[in-house]
Amino acid sequence: MSESDGPVRVAVVGGHRGSGYGRALDSLAGRVDLTAICDLDPGVVAGWKETRPALRGFTRYEDLLDSGVADAVFLATPMALHAPQAVAALDAGLHVLSEVIAATTIEECWALVEAVERSGRTYMLAENYCYMRPNMLVRQLAEAGRFGAVYYAEGAYLHDCRHLGYTPDGALTWRGELSRAAPGNVYPTHSLGPVAQWLGTAGPTAADRLVEVTCLTTPNLARRRYAVERFGADHPTAAAGFFTKGDSATTVLVSERGSVAHIRVDANSPRPHNMTHYALQGTEGAYLSARHGGEDPLIWLDGRSPGVSPGDAAWEPLWAYADEFEHPHWRAHGAAARQAGHGGGDFFILRDFAAAVTGRTPPPIDVYDAVTWSSVYPLSQQSVRERGRAMAIPDFRRAAAGRARGAAQRPAAPAPAPVR
Repeated sequence: MSESDGPVRVAVVGGHRGSGYGRALDSLAGRVDLTAICDLDPGVVAGWKETRPALRGFTRYEDLLDSGVADAVFLATPMALHAPQAVAALDAGLHVLSEVIAATTIEECWALVEAVERSGRTYMLAENYCYMRPNMLVRQLAEAGRFGAVYYAEGAYLHDCRHLGYTPDGALTWRGELSRAAPGNVYPTHSLGPVAQWLGTAGPTAADRLVEVTCLTTPNLARRRYAVERFGADHPTAAAGFFTKGDSATTVLVSERGSVAHIRVDANSPRPHNMTHYALQGTEGAYLSARHGGEDPLIWLDGRSPGVSPGDAAWEPLWAYADEFEHPHWRAHGAAARQAGHGGGDFFILRDFAAAVTGRTPPPIDVYDAVTWSSVYPLSQQSVRERGRAMAIPDFRRAAAGRARGAAQRPAAPAPAPVR
């Protein structure tokens, strides 16, 4: 397929979550054409067709893959389905845009990498937080060297989602079941994706890579309190030990060159809404994201911002550098992106995916970054079970290069290995 072939025909898989991309899909009509919807619930499919009657509707994923009505699938299904559904689509000759996370086990990570290499199709992770305006601006500054050598970054996803773990009658949703079974960091990529890019550990030309991960979690207190208040003290989820996942997970990643990324995920603690928290430190500057909607993100650059450090150094708004360092995406398409969700990210992931498919350019978040960031999910669980032991992150990209030369094979035992 070339750019002259016209728009990418996309099928959304997962009608509930997929509906959040409606505005972005509409704004990209002619570049991305929505041709089909697939959901297990016939009522969800019918709801989509009420406003988009030309859509083909499917309740079986296999029927969609065999239909020929789409060039690509956009997976907006529960996380545990992403990797097997992506592999099936790639093997069927379709391109894949997948919501986060890409995979939930190390075995799935390897299977996904191999499916992409085997199929030759485009795979991209839809990590929309990488595309938020301040995150892209900070990346521009970091890649231009304005922070000096960067060596520490923070990312946090802080969002009280306890209600999403239950159906109205108190049964567990897939999110609730996930928290019951997984003790570690179950949602790492919103926090990790942007900071991995800032630290220079992402992409095929990266000079550094993330090599180990450690995770610790708090007790499960806020979630149990919520269960008692909503369903009563006798509800099964109010019992101590029912959920293996603690309320808050703190994860530390170390790169080959010694840079540190500190990420936190907390979807259980009661607090004002603040899905994003980021920080960056380099030898010549620092960054702090806004704590809430009423604040500006802040930056201090040695020799450019007010004052000196140590001394009278003073923060200034990040936007003071927008004229010079605004990312080209936001400079050219900011108005359209602001109308979509997740701070513009929903618009840009679809736009970049279409460019990767039709222009045959590398996807900005390829399968190797996708599985590296997603591997935090299973590795963090193992780390928690071993009381915070550091776990080695596989070098998925190097293994792929070795296979291309005929000199390396997939590891026989892909289970996480502790760092001694």
